[in-house]
Amino acid sequence: MKNRIALSKTIGLIGLIAVFAIGSAMGQKDSKDFQDMRWKDVAVKMPEAWYASNEAKLVAENVLLTQKAIGGWEKNKPYHHPMDAGKKAAYLKTKDEIGATFDNDATITELRFLANVYSKTKDERYKQAFEKGINYILKAQYDNGGWPQFYPVRKGSVAYSGHITFNDDAMVNIMRFLKELLSDDPAFQSMQLSDSKKAKIQEAYDKGIACFLNTQIVVKGEPTAWCAQHDSVTLAPAKARSYELPSFSGSESVGIVLMLMEIENPSNEVKASINGAVKWFEDHSVGRLRVDTQTMPDGSKDRIVVEDKNAPLHWGRFYDLETEKIYFCDRDGIKKDSITEIGHERRNGYSWYTRAPEQMLEKYPEWKKRNGIN
Repeated sequence: MKNRIALSKTIGLIGLIAVFAIGSAMGQKDSKDFQDMRWKDVAVKMPEAWYASNEAKLVAENVLLTQKAIGGWEKNKPYHHPMDAGKKAAYLKTKDEIGATFDNDATITELRFLANVYSKTKDERYKQAFEKGINYILKAQYDNGGWPQFYPVRKGSVAYSGHITFNDDAMVNIMRFLKELLSDDPAFQSMQLSDSKKAKIQEAYDKGIACFLNTQIVVKGEPTAWCAQHDSVTLAPAKARSYELPSFSGSESVGIVLMLMEIENPSNEVKASINGAVKWFEDHSVGRLRVDTQTMPDGSKDRIVVEDKNAPLHWGRFYDLETEKIYFCDRDGIKKDSITEIGHERRNGYSWYTRAPEQMLEKYPEWKKRNGIN
């Protein structure tokens, strides 16, 4: 009997050890999976309870460390990865040396993350860093309502980052974030922003809407689309990189229209802006296409475009401001009529076609109905 009891206890102990080992292994796996995720997803898409975890707190330390003295962050940095002493020292060294950016969701992503962890931990350092980031956004806005891609504005070869930047939805992301700050989102509500701060945020948002309306390209008295970036003083379409010339943007314009569609009780000016943009896009599809990749004899990949009546509609990334025709451009800045006329590197390393207008056109009928427009 004693032997049976001893054996039973031994089996039970082995079972507990096994369960603990499996649990530890699962924890390690979860940690590894978390490390393998994109920073943007870790910041906002983890399970709600995770933002109270020790893992989240460790990430938050990285976010606090890497915040620039001016209040923003660099782009394309995996802040959820462990940092050794060398990396930490490098970040500390550059805190005061350069500004920060809104490009590729930078700064907005970090602020969303801080709001998530603060709502669960109430660590005042997160709130202080969050408010510093909000001040950075407000300070970076031009008097005309636009935002540059990078602030403080840089000079020289990257001067284009000082343009009002719609490229990759940079300004739309800022505007959407400001709107959410004034919403009943629990994470942002937990920050308990002062009434005076909320008033400044509302003012910045309203100025941003005005900037959208004032930068819309008007042709023969009719509002059309936008360029990917506009001059910060004249508001005219502006050049960015050598292959990103002043143009009608078939991609960035969509995010602006979708944001304007969210406005309750839109003014006549907003209605005219949306109607004009939708009409322009209805008239400027480049047809039903497949954008495929083929393997060349040497094993390299090359992008080709095939007309296909069963394929979805596509639009161009860029349209000429005078002819309103789609064009393509290599790093020499010379416009071409076909994607086959530019070099392999730009042909395959850039998105020259887009389907983004589809979602705008799909939402348009419901928007008209909601606002009593025939």
